[in-house]
Amino acid sequence: MKVDNSFAKTVDLLHRALDANSIRREVIADNIANVDTRGFKRSTVNFESELKRALDSEKQKPALELTLTNPKHIPSHRERNYQDVQVRRVKDYTSAYNSNGNNVDPEKEFMLALENQMTYSLLAQAATFEFSQVNQVLRG
Repeated sequence: MKVDNSFAKTVDLLHRALDANSIRREVIADNIANVDTRGFKRSTVNFESELKRALDSEKQKPALELTLTNPKHIPSHRERNYQDVQVRRVKDYTSAYNSNGNNVDPEKEFMLALENQMTYSLLAQAATFEFSQVNQVLRG
């Protein structure tokens, strides 16, 4: 489903970001819960960078558009639909924090939890603001 107006797109983006932050909260809580588990590898959430790439692809048009004469030809530019971007949980196998193979740094996780909570609050306020604007228009 292609979103045609800016209000619907903004609300959809806010909804997706709030969902990603909820999943990130679960991942951080899981990391903290397993801080002393031998061999546990922390996870992170990848969403915002992929969403940014998808949104940037909507704006970027190649300087030279190539004409495709066959469906098997590879296009010079592919616009990504931001709605296709999914939240991905990624295990961190590259770092080490403890000698027991666990790579969870509790201080870092608590800071990430705080940052995530603040981001969630800001996104919720932005969503509230969007709907308050609609209410003002409907009342006025």
